[in-house]
Order: sequence, then structure tokens, then C-alpha cells
Amino acid sequence: MGIPDIAPAGGVAAARVVPRVVIEHVSPEVDGGLFAIKRVPGETVVVEADIFADGHDVIAAALDYRREDAGEWTTTAMMPLGNDRWRGEFVVDSPGRYRYTLRGWVDDFATWARDLRLRVEAEQDVTVDLGIGAGLVRAAARRAHGNEAAALARDAAVLERGGDAAIRRALSEDLAALVARHPDRERASRYARDLVVQVDRARARFGAWYELFPRSCAPEPGRHGTFADVEARLPYIASMGFDVLYLPPIHPIARRFRKGRNNSETAGPDDPGSPWAIGGPEGGHTAVHPQLGTLADFERLVGAARRHGLEVALDLAFQCSPDHPYVREHPEWFRRRPDGTIQYAENPPKKYQDIYPFDFDTADWRALWEELRRVVRFWIGRGVHIFRVDNPHTKPFAFWEWLIGTTQREHPDVVFLAEAFTRPKVMYRLAKLGFTQSYTYFTWRNTRAELEAYFAELTQTPVREYFRPNLFVNTPDILHAYLQDGGRPAFIARVVLAATLGANYGIYGPAFELCERRPIAPGSEEYLDSEKYQLRHWDLDRRDSLRDVIARLNGIRRAHPALASDWTLRFHGIDNPELICYSKTGPDGDVVLVVVNLDPHHVQRGWTALDLGALGLPPDAPYAAHDLLGGGRFGWRGPRNYVELNPAGLPAHVLHLRPGEAP
Repeated sequence: MGIPDIAPAGGVAAARVVPRVVIEHVSPEVDGGLFAIKRVPGETVVVEADIFADGHDVIAAALDYRREDAGEWTTTAMMPLGNDRWRGEFVVDSPGRYRYTLRGWVDDFATWARDLRLRVEAEQDVTVDLGIGAGLVRAAARRAHGNEAAALARDAAVLERGGDAAIRRALSEDLAALVARHPDRERASRYARDLVVQVDRARARFGAWYELFPRSCAPEPGRHGTFADVEARLPYIASMGFDVLYLPPIHPIARRFRKGRNNSETAGPDDPGSPWAIGGPEGGHTAVHPQLGTLADFERLVGAARRHGLEVALDLAFQCSPDHPYVREHPEWFRRRPDGTIQYAENPPKKYQDIYPFDFDTADWRALWEELRRVVRFWIGRGVHIFRVDNPHTKPFAFWEWLIGTTQREHPDVVFLAEAFTRPKVMYRLAKLGFTQSYTYFTWRNTRAELEAYFAELTQTPVREYFRPNLFVNTPDILHAYLQDGGRPAFIARVVLAATLGANYGIYGPAFELCERRPIAPGSEEYLDSEKYQLRHWDLDRRDSLRDVIARLNGIRRAHPALASDWTLRFHGIDNPELICYSKTGPDGDVVLVVVNLDPHHVQRGWTALDLGALGLPPDAPYAAHDLLGGGRFGWRGPRNYVELNPAGLPAHVLHLRPGEAP
């Protein structure tokens, strides 16, 4: 075995040394550094690693970080946690990409000072040792500049003179700190790779989404809605406290193979078809449906939404109808069957004759990729900076990594939400590749055990470093049996769960706030008379609307920073399995405790078993629990408190706990 020829971390090729320090088990690190972790401005990146060396020498470690577009690294010291584990941290301050890495080295001065102290305590002669220390301090002086270089030179002279004064100075904390600011890193070990942080804007971490079909926004029944009608609806949406208005595809819709009501294969003359069957004689992915209005009308809507505190998100559905211009202009982008016809979309036994998927295996894939990126750039140019991506799991991983990466380098504020109800590893891979947020299995997690297990996975494991959940309570495709069977109490319980378990959540309205719960058939999650295939007229002023409940929830979310993040979520014990109890904590002692009755049909009662330490509460002192949702106020003490929730009223408490405040 030959002698290794290893250059030091500083890259000085003339000095060949073998680094002694080992750096391993770094966190956070996604798949060995292959993918980025995610943060938003103002958040802290806490980095830990096992850092150690052979022998008994004292070591030091540093965390280096920089913006990817900056040349200079910033260095911060790492602190030992015990058992060779070290920690450092830095704060990201603006959207974009950051890099970070670690260094570790043998600290000769700290090793010398430790041994000197032991010799002094043993009353040994340390004259020679002080001379060695003087040499180490002079070396630090050569690495320093200005006043600190001069101070180190004076300290070296003090050590050389010997005596008690030299010993006191040698073992002083301020000399150790001064030398530590100018370490000898020539033999430092550098971690084998740079790790990446993708910093997204604040909306990536926190927001409430409202989905609606523009064509159903006309104030009178039977008329096709317009962008102007959506603009008139903005005060209603804003009054409920939403942040994002998400629109399904707004493009021209095919005539050929158009679907009729309730997904019928035969459309009537007035059936509008599915918005996801994109493309017609008027254009494709960069055109708008003529009955909705013009591009100028759309841009006016985007501006009006902004004035109401809303952002417009668009559906990005990369597929075509048989009438899309791409089918005529680029037949090579589609797969053909043996009879020469184009392969339409299928999810056996379901057939979607009105949708042609792209063939990403085409020999002309580069042109296809570039054209789809042009579509994204087109809508960014019209003021859209949030995209909900339809079925991304049916397109190549490499395509999304390229599209999202190149887009965010040009526009760091663009948000991509992955609508991928598929296998967990596929969903997680899409998040790693760059999707800012992701749909989840929340819709199908309805029992306490299911919710606790799933959200522990999302918020307390390494998954949280790259997977940002967005909890949609319902979608145009998904009307869960829990809502069908549970009625209004179930709708309230689920929206409370979504809005408080997740920092990002959404509803499909007005179907949700009006408690639309009629399935097309028993056992189906499809809506009867679905808006996907027909116009609907909604009575927004119905007395049973959940509008006020949703408005209170979103107001609570905005007022309480504890609900603006997912990572502080903690579940607490409660002795009734039909009740779930959890908390979130925020800056400045903000504590929100939520209790939800998961049974939409019966009153449920129970006693809590709160983790008082996690809540910042004293072990046996009274405190106030103010119900932000229902308005009640309770005097509680200790971990065990009585809860009773009647689904006929409000099936949930959203409690603001005030430690140290009398009830």
C-alpha cells in the first residue's frame, strides 16, 4: 500500500499532509448531499456532525456557508455537544440557493493549554512548555493582522519570559479566544462535499389556498363565468382570510372527445368539457378560454387579487387535448398505437379519451422540454409565481429537476406545488428534486392513530428537511367518505385539522364551505354533478355555510406565529381515542393547543395528559386556556384537564394557552 499524497483543505499543493480529523454523519443532509434541504428567509440551518481525530489532541471545527452566487465563505465556529458530536448554525436571509460545508482540525494551542494546566496542577516545571506555547502564539500572530497581531506578539513575549505571570496569561480565557480567532487550518479536513439549502420565499412555508373554477363564478345560473366574475368574487375569498387563489386550467378546451356531465363519454351541445383537456382552435397552454376573457383580463385579475392580499396560482397540466396545436405541429411528441391513432390517457379501468399525454421518450425530447419551460416563463411574465402541477409523478424525474432548477435560478420566488397522490417514495423524490410543496395523504388519514403516525413522520423525521406538506381537505377529484357520511361537523373537524396541523393547507370551494357531499355513486370519491364537467351555480349566502368558521380559523393562523410552522407540532395524550390533542409553539412564548372530536356523530369527552414541559407550563400552577375558535375561556391546572366536544356545535377547541396568567 503506497503512502497517500493528500493536499490540505486550503488547496496549497506544495504542502502535502495527511488530515487527521474525521467528519461524518452530517445532518441535515439529504441522500448524501445529492439534494437540497429547504428553508425560508429568517430560518436557521442547524448543522450537526460527528467530528473526531485519532489520539487525544483537542480538535476544533467550523461551519462554512455562502450564497451560491457569492464568492466568499462565511465561517462560524461549531460547538461540541459531547461524544464527538458538534453543532453549528447559520441564518438564511433571502431566496436562492446557499451552500454549506464543514472543516475540522487539530487545535495545537488548545491541546498545549490543556496539558499545561495539568502540569501546573501537578507542580511540574513548565519552563520548556511555556517556550513551546510562545511559538504557537507567535505562529498565530503571523496569521493575524493589525491590533490582534500585535497583541499576540506581546503575549508570546510574556510566555517566553516564564514565571507565574506567564502561566496566568497562558491559561487565560481571553488568550485562548484570541488564538482561536486565527487558527492553523493548514491540516484541516474538509467535508467531502458542499451541501445545498434551497431558500424559498415565506409563502412556501405558510399559506391558505382556495381553489375555484372561474367558469362557475357567474352571478346568475347557466352563464359561463369570466375573469371579471372572478374579480367580483375576490372580496368574498379575501374575507375568509385566504392567501392563494388557485385556478384550474384556464385554457381553451377541446371539442373532439369532449366529456359530458358526470364524465359521460357523450357531451351535449352546451357541455363545457373538462378544463384539463387543454387545447383548441384558439390555442393551447399559453392561450385562455375565450369565454373567460382575454389575456389582458387575466392580468387585470392578477393585479386585483394582489390588492386583496391574494396571489393567483395556476394549474400546470402538461398534457393535451386532441385539438391542441401541438398535436398538429409536433406529432412526434405523442405516442401512437399500432393502428396509427394517438395513445390517450388511461388509468385502467378509467379512460380519458379527451387527453393525450406527452411522450417524454420522444427522440425530440429536448425541444419538448424547452417548449414546456417556455410555457412556465410565459405565465411568469403575466404575473403568476405559483404553480400547482398536475400529476407530476407521470413525467420524468429528470425533467422536473431541470425545469424547477432552471426556473428558480431565474425567478427564486416561484413556488411549485406537486399534486402527486402516489407512492410515498415517489412523492418524496419529487420533493427532493425541487417541488416547493406537496399534496399529502391527509385526506385519507382520519383516525387519531393514523393522524399521529403520519404527522410524526412529516414533522419529526428527516423528511421534514425537504418535504413541505400542503393539506388539502378536499379537491375536485376527492370527496372522502368521512365528509360524505359526517356532514357539517365532519367538514368543520377536517378544516380545523388541516389549518392547525399544517402551516400550508387548502380547500376546494365553494364546494367545501357549502358542505357539498353527494358522491356520484356509493363508495366513490367523485362528486355528483362535478364542476370538472359542468357549470355550477353556488349560493354563497346559505345560512349553513362554513364561511365564518373558516374566516375565524384563518384569522387565528395569521395572529399566532405558532401555527406558521410545522416543526413544533407535538401530540399530547388524551384518554378517548375519538379525541386528538396536539400543540404548536412559536416565538415569544406563543402556545396553541388544539383538541378535535373526530367523531362527527356523537359527543365525546376525555381527560388530557399534557406534556407541560413542551408547552412551557409550570407543573402545578393555574393557567388560562382561551378558545380562539369558540370564544370560551377555561381555567386549567397541570397536565390533566377535562374536555367535552359536541359535533352539533363546534367539534374542536383551538386554545391559546397563557402560562403564568390566571384564568
